Amino acid sequence: MPEEGIQYINKTELMSYEEIHRGIKLLAQMGIEKVRITGGEPFIRKDMIKLLWAIRKTEGIRDINITTNGTVLEQYIPELKKLGIRSVNLSLDTLDKARFFEITRRDVFDKVMRSLDLLLENDFDVKINAVVMAGKNEDDIIPLTSLAKDLPIAVRFIEEMPFNGEGAHYPKLQWTYKEIHKKIIDHFPDLQKLPDPPSSTAMNYKVPSHKGSVGIIAAYSRTFCGTCNRIRITPQGQLKTCLYDNGIFNIKKLMREGATDEQLHATFLDAFSNRAKDGFEAEQSRFGNGVSESMATIGG
Repeated sequence: MPEEGIQYINKTELMSYEEIHRGIKLLAQMGIEKVRITGGEPFIRKDMIKLLWAIRKTEGIRDINITTNGTVLEQYIPELKKLGIRSVNLSLDTLDKARFFEITRRDVFDKVMRSLDLLLENDFDVKINAVVMAGKNEDDIIPLTSLAKDLPIAVRFIEEMPFNGEGAHYPKLQWTYKEIHKKIIDHFPDLQKLPDPPSSTAMNYKVPSHKGSVGIIAAYSRTFCGTCNRIRITPQGQLKTCLYDNGIFNIKKLMREGATDEQLHATFLDAFSNRAKDGFEAEQSRFGNGVSESMATIGG
């Protein structure tokens, strides 16, 4: 969370649940099978469970996954289980309570760890997402990796992206995927490479004696570009075929202007057929503007 915080927007600027569900139904008809609702914390929005049930009943959608920071997740875990949601990504950049407060600006570390325990007790597949930030949490790389020793979790370290409200705020990224890997293997020399699933954004590894695994996502180096099959729609309706692009079109705007499903279908197909070849090309297409959004507003 940027030190100055973020500017919250008016509810009317957000997609309504009806608009979100309409978009998902249309995308399901086009072949999308997996939906991830992401945050921050998606459950700060009222009636999120009702939206999840609507998505669950959508023909063609097989998997619903959640990315959460765990701040208000605990009370919803039983309902997620009823929904058949099995996979939850938990954003957790540190295991140190003081550093947690410094990074998130919130004193809720104990609540987040309680949510992690409850997810595991209820047999969810849990991934821990940790962004490695120079001068903030590099000392947590080994403790977080060690978290997978006794817990059946996937701990994933993510290169910091230049999204913190001030554009590309470092001339060179210190903690690249190579440096993260070196730090881990220096401490765990028996670290083994695992096969990566198709379209995986993470390079996956395992310490043989650990129950869980570890992954590294080269979000800044963009080594997985070319195989990425993800699209993102922001709360305001902006379609992104890459996190680095400036938004391809606004589905909320088209819906509110009266676009038919056929028109939306054609617009989606055009965007998917002309996506940038990689994150570098997407970034260059921003009409000369550097990336300045906070990841707190784009979604983790």
